[in-house]
Amino acid sequence: MEPYFLIWGAIAVAVLSARRHWDSVTSFGVWLACTLLIGLRDQVGGDWRNYLPYYDRQIGQPFNFALESDEAGYAISNWLAASQDWGVYGANILCGGIFSLGLVIFCRAQPRPWLALALAFPYLIVVVAMGYSRQGVAIGLEMLALLALEQNRLLPYLTWIALAATFHKTALVMLIAPALTLSGNLRFFNLLRLALLGGTALGLYNTFLADSVDTLQRNYIEAGYQSQGALIRVVLCLLPALIFLWQRHAFPVTPQQRRLWTVISLMAVGLAIWLVVSPSSTAVDRIGLYLIPLQLFVGSRLPELRLQGLPPGTWNQLLLAFSLAVLAVWLLFATHSFAWVPYRNLLLPF
Repeated sequence: MEPYFLIWGAIAVAVLSARRHWDSVTSFGVWLACTLLIGLRDQVGGDWRNYLPYYDRQIGQPFNFALESDEAGYAISNWLAASQDWGVYGANILCGGIFSLGLVIFCRAQPRPWLALALAFPYLIVVVAMGYSRQGVAIGLEMLALLALEQNRLLPYLTWIALAATFHKTALVMLIAPALTLSGNLRFFNLLRLALLGGTALGLYNTFLADSVDTLQRNYIEAGYQSQGALIRVVLCLLPALIFLWQRHAFPVTPQQRRLWTVISLMAVGLAIWLVVSPSSTAVDRIGLYLIPLQLFVGSRLPELRLQGLPPGTWNQLLLAFSLAVLAVWLLFATHSFAWVPYRNLLLPF
């Protein structure tokens, strides 16, 4: 598990010593490193074997077969890899590249991108992107959607969420956010936006979910599947949510950002309540993954708030200690962390 701690250490050094903002060269370097880390991993991740049939299914098939497949974005990634005989690593490189692009652009938009990356590394990168390939890509695209919605750009938001749903249908849960961020003034423009949102939501539902509702309900709700560690992961989103709701007027953000991240924070609170009453923690856990960007948004801004009178440097160190604790606890004590250890990569000689 040493590679994970070494990579975390390199990020931590950058947090403490590097410039706050990323230029194009730094952004490309981070994107490339994340893409190779995720895409060229070898037999790493809890769902590694579960994804192999997705690739095998595309071997020798025409493009239309992938295009007409369920969650076509992931099918096309595997079709491209199969058509070039790249193996499952080709599909992982494509997915890792898309996820990393969304992550890098999202981190770069934060006031402390290295800190945002440090907070993303233990769970979003290591566990989600390396373990849940399809949902990892969906979250990467969701982060691009959130940046669009921060600027009140509804159509790009809907486009990114639609693309995310081609990798994992559950991304459609994020259609809640733009509906709740509309201002209370129901002028013609807002009514038009609401009509666009409703029409798009209906179209996406019919395209991606209508034929799968019974299956999703049976697999996630009625079966009562339980995700070990779901409570911890929900709490990891609940903490920044409560901080933002408590200090939301102190955060240096635009009114639209404040509305959006208030909605995301309330979703995190609602998810925590749902976890208590839901028969399936797996359903809560999978939806909760889409709230992870909240950790990056709030965490990268916390040092500037000087809460409890602590200077930004001290908050940097505290957040890094928190990030390290999450990584160490997961690697050392999580039930399924054995699937990530040792870390193997096609570029490494061992």
